[in-house]
Amino acid sequence: MKIQKPYLLFLGDAQDPLAAKVAQGINQWHPEYCVGQYRMESCVADCGLTEMDIEQAKAAGVKTLVIGVANRGGIISDKWIAILTEALKAGFDLAAGLHNKLNDIPELKELADSLGRNLFDVRFPTQTFPVATGLKRSGKRLLQVGTDCSVGKMYTALALEKEMLAQGMNVSFRATGQTGILISGSGVSIDAVVADFIAGAVETITPENDADHWDVIEGQGSLFHASFSGVTAGLIHGSQADALILCHEPTREHMRGLPTYSLPDLQTCMDLNLTFARTVNPNVKFVGISVNTSNLSETEAKEYLDGVEAQFALPAVDPFREGVSRIVTELKKI
Repeated sequence: MKIQKPYLLFLGDAQDPLAAKVAQGINQWHPEYCVGQYRMESCVADCGLTEMDIEQAKAAGVKTLVIGVANRGGIISDKWIAILTEALKAGFDLAAGLHNKLNDIPELKELADSLGRNLFDVRFPTQTFPVATGLKRSGKRLLQVGTDCSVGKMYTALALEKEMLAQGMNVSFRATGQTGILISGSGVSIDAVVADFIAGAVETITPENDADHWDVIEGQGSLFHASFSGVTAGLIHGSQADALILCHEPTREHMRGLPTYSLPDLQTCMDLNLTFARTVNPNVKFVGISVNTSNLSETEAKEYLDGVEAQFALPAVDPFREGVSRIVTELKKI
């Protein structure tokens, strides 16, 4: 799916800033996509964008209203319908990453069809994908893998894309989750693809390209996570990565959602990911380690990163604290 830009970010009636994390992410990474924000009277979240109603947004050239808020249960609130209807009548497409689908709401679906507007439910792919071939394709690919879920793979990928563009490199971010799709405007929510076609879907969104072009592919899950390892395996094989980055959060006491499972040590995790990745690219290698040190003090973070870097002889960075330029230096050697 490819979502038209620019966006009006809909914050709805978000009751706390965290509820608008999707909108915040879009505005952080691609402020050039964001014309303004629409907040209902009871909304307490704020992206700091120009306040707009639908009429003002239309005059400003908005193409898509993006629901950038996630409420409890991921539902499309009845309170939002009148606003979403007004947006469709104004000529906007609608996009959302909620569990509740825009296309399942009859009044929105019927109106969108009658007006020729698009309803993007980015959590649910509409395209059919082939079975992967594993054939070598031109261009270069970088994939983030992790010791666990939710350790910073998307943040790392977006930080790398931004730094690589700043350094004049030929690069594209390839989103594989709903938030990444809304941030970038295209991609496939890989965890919603039927298992046999996961690798093929990744091949589809990372096709042959110029020899110097990098696809920075958003990672998902972990090979060590008992719930989600299948998604990770398909993503690794479809990516056919030339380079891997390990993502880790060092203060976790157990795998996310699995209190009886411990996180793997870094070496074990790297070894298994290389085994899987070498199935489709024998020359793949790790180029860096990205660590989420948000639960460590500045001193603790430095000591931890220095220790990891000394152990593996690879750049070990926290993308939020220090950026990813040292990892980009390694990529330029490939």
